[in-house]
Amino acid sequence: MLSRSLYYEKIRPFINKPFIKVITGIRRCGKSTMMLLIQQLLTEEGVESKQIISINFESMKYYHLRSSLALYNYVSELLKTMKSPAYVFFDEIQIVEDWEEAVNSLFLDFQIDMYITGSNSQLLSSELSTLLTGRFIHIEMQVLSFSEMLEFRSSKTDTQENLLWLYIRRGGFPAVHLTSDYDEKATYMIINDIFDSIVLRDVVQRYKIRDVELLRRILNFIADSVGNTISAKRIADYFKSQARKVDINTVYTYLDALVSSFLITRVQRYDIKGRELLKTQEKYYLADTGLQHAVFGYRDRHISGILENIVYNELLRRGYTVYIGKLDTREVDFIAEQPHHKLYVQVAFKLESEETVQREFAPLLAIRDSYPKFVVTMDPHFQDTIEGVRHIGLYQFLTDEHLF
Repeated sequence: MLSRSLYYEKIRPFINKPFIKVITGIRRCGKSTMMLLIQQLLTEEGVESKQIISINFESMKYYHLRSSLALYNYVSELLKTMKSPAYVFFDEIQIVEDWEEAVNSLFLDFQIDMYITGSNSQLLSSELSTLLTGRFIHIEMQVLSFSEMLEFRSSKTDTQENLLWLYIRRGGFPAVHLTSDYDEKATYMIINDIFDSIVLRDVVQRYKIRDVELLRRILNFIADSVGNTISAKRIADYFKSQARKVDINTVYTYLDALVSSFLITRVQRYDIKGRELLKTQEKYYLADTGLQHAVFGYRDRHISGILENIVYNELLRRGYTVYIGKLDTREVDFIAEQPHHKLYVQVAFKLESEETVQREFAPLLAIRDSYPKFVVTMDPHFQDTIEGVRHIGLYQFLTDEHLF
């Protein structure tokens, strides 16, 4: 197991503190491994194994605990005989019916340090957030960032350019980087299996989706349109052009289900001049670009959207809230905000002509404030900074933690 230090350091201050640690993220992003790493740390610091209860609800071994009362009764009996403090780990807790009641009662009735994971973004929109207001902390995990992939492949000698292209073509699911033996075909088989598992278990079953084929076609449409603005109406109109009538409310429902499973993320547009969020023409990005390749195979024509997707996920990893920018008729790929800080990012493949330079720099040059502005590309040769707008290569953008 390799430590995911970004998330590990977020969790560590709350170990042995009276907060439930809630870890969410797309299936197979590393949540279960993070739970094992925390347990390993505890044992290294003197906690005995008999003080730890760890249950993965995906295992049939615990099928009988998939209701709140059964779970509470089982764990409470164990806790009565255990030395305090006890440490409780519930993996994929959303499988348990009315799990919030069991978690809340166990936390209130016993002196425990509790950790739970879930593969659904609605985990905290449930009763838990009401029952335990102020008593839980939430960490959302992603697949491997490029920097983390380099750590996973630390023993592999290769050029920066080759490693970057490896990440672009294969994405960041940990399973595809645990060994260097997988070729591209094997990689996409692994990602396809993850994809099918998410669609069938986290979307279809949970949301009782009846038209699985339509769900897949909507997801394929999203994957094929990464980097372009999309609306539910546009998707419905597309299916209409294919001689298939689809109710727009069904499209909204299916999109919400895909977002909840962490497969895709919805990004709103922000009017820079009017300083308001817009309700139309959003963009959707994938949790991992490998999902797109698993569906379509790698296609060069997707490269601009793929790079946008990678930059978007990196901004999220660094703790930014991200919007698409609109300034009059111009579009800014990303406005990224933190408290007291903001930056603007434009993404392109290469700056191969003066026309391309003008197109990519112009929206940022039109913004009249002093926040950092970057044009991020794969072009290693273009070095100019134009009126404070800085060009930077994607490799540096993804690896320089002190860039902004």
